[in-house]
Amino acid sequence: MTRLRRTATAAAALAFTAVAVLGFAGPASAHVTVNPKEATQGGYARVAFRVPNESDTASTTKLEVVMPENAPVGSVSTIPVPGWTVAVEKRKVDPPIEVHGSQITEAVAKITWTAAGDAAVKPGQFQEFGVSMGPLPKVESMVFKTLQTYSDGNVSRWIDEPQPGGEEPEKPAPVLTLTAAAPSASATPAAAVASTDDDDDDEGDGLAVGLGVAGLAAGLAGLALGGLAFARTRREPVAKS
Repeated sequence: MTRLRRTATAAAALAFTAVAVLGFAGPASAHVTVNPKEATQGGYARVAFRVPNESDTASTTKLEVVMPENAPVGSVSTIPVPGWTVAVEKRKVDPPIEVHGSQITEAVAKITWTAAGDAAVKPGQFQEFGVSMGPLPKVESMVFKTLQTYSDGNVSRWIDEPQPGGEEPEKPAPVLTLTAAAPSASATPAAAVASTDDDDDDEGDGLAVGLGVAGLAAGLAGLALGGLAFARTRREPVAKS
């Protein structure tokens, strides 16, 4: 009974904590984000800018994503979003960016999506805007300052950059974390390890076979001795009383 009471108390405390955490985290998380949140330096990434509508009365009609100047990307393409038009602005870069062996002197500066007709993101809804880009620069992160425009003229400016060790800003910009590519493993060490493993296996197999043969010989010897003892017993005369 005591164990059941303790279990119920612990479960209630855990549920209360979860509700409290989720309850406080909900409003703060309703901002424009980039998903997934991580990609690999030097590679290509397909990401989506997720845009929730925070207004109770107005719809989101435009999204402007500014590419970071300190992390230019040579190739950027967008995924069509039904009911939305897209415009891509470019800027000059110096030094040029190498893409597939070619030197590119322009990089994408900003991407703007605009809703047409009834395609705006309505209250209680969200929309994702997909982008494929690369090669990704060799930096720790890319910060995309973003403007979200509503049908009533209000603009949410998601432009605050995160501060290391600090609290999340009030209007955080979407951040894509970039990790270094894993170094390619050399074939020679792997072959050496495989060879060593094979030698160990061979030694282990030889030992097992030797032990098996010794055991079989011991068993046959015991069987022979038992047979001789039985035969001797059969030959001995039975004592008469």
